[in-house]
Amino acid sequence: MSEIRDVVICGSLAFDTLMQFEGEFSDQILPERVASLSVSFLVPTLRREFGGCAGNVAYNMHLLGDKPTVVAALGVDGADYLKRMQDWGLDCSQVRQQSDVHTAQAMIMTDRNNNQITAFHPGAMGFAHEIAVPQASSKGCIGIVSPDGRQAMQLHAAQFAAQGTPFVFDPGQGLPMFDGTELGAFVAQATWITVNDYEADMLSQRTGQSFADLSRRVQALIVTRSEAGCDVWMQGACTTVATVPATDVIDPTGCGDAFRAGLLHGLARSWDVLRCCELGNRLGSLKIAHRGGQNHQLNFSV
Repeated sequence: MSEIRDVVICGSLAFDTLMQFEGEFSDQILPERVASLSVSFLVPTLRREFGGCAGNVAYNMHLLGDKPTVVAALGVDGADYLKRMQDWGLDCSQVRQQSDVHTAQAMIMTDRNNNQITAFHPGAMGFAHEIAVPQASSKGCIGIVSPDGRQAMQLHAAQFAAQGTPFVFDPGQGLPMFDGTELGAFVAQATWITVNDYEADMLSQRTGQSFADLSRRVQALIVTRSEAGCDVWMQGACTTVATVPATDVIDPTGCGDAFRAGLLHGLARSWDVLRCCELGNRLGSLKIAHRGGQNHQLNFSV
């Protein structure tokens, strides 16, 4: 078996304020009035959780027994989050604390069909570009560039590429910040791409390339499709990896990050991409049965 490579996670650390709307958003929004929207949603439950893409991915990797390096920014209120990650045994030497701003904040409202409306305040995330990715160790590493500050995503992708570190491009909610040329630059540098089905359509439209074309520029284009599993595009051909049925469907927040943790766990061990995605689907299914992005526990052996 080849040596396990280190994993470097670039992305956001945030506090999530999670709200549950017991109805359906579509019942409250008049299509003919979207240009002058004025809507209020009653949310009987509200919780504050540890979140952010980098934090959620790191949590799931911790459950799998991994100790990745986190490259991210926290604010003046981030001491508890930093200690939390240090207690997991993670390498937090590349986590920067800003003393003059707050940690990023996400306000996420979910309806009974698991549709979500999110408001996001970047806070300290806006300084993440001032943190460099670490040099690869002697045994090598892989990275992920997940949603973060605009400059940080561009810089960290370029730094990974410059040092020859293979990395996953995971634009997520950050994708709309970039035009087709900029997204094309990410694709040219990345080794793998992972997006959900909505993001995949946007990536295709903005770059002017089909899924098949995009897959020929990287080792794999992975498109997650919720309960439909995920499509893995390689060299123009698509293979569907079936979902793992969830014991319950409670909260989709962080499911994509759980999937990415499984993907990274396998890639670090040089697994076949399809096997990596099987683990990712399993983790996403486990997470959706729990509220918040970092409250589930591993209930299976890898």
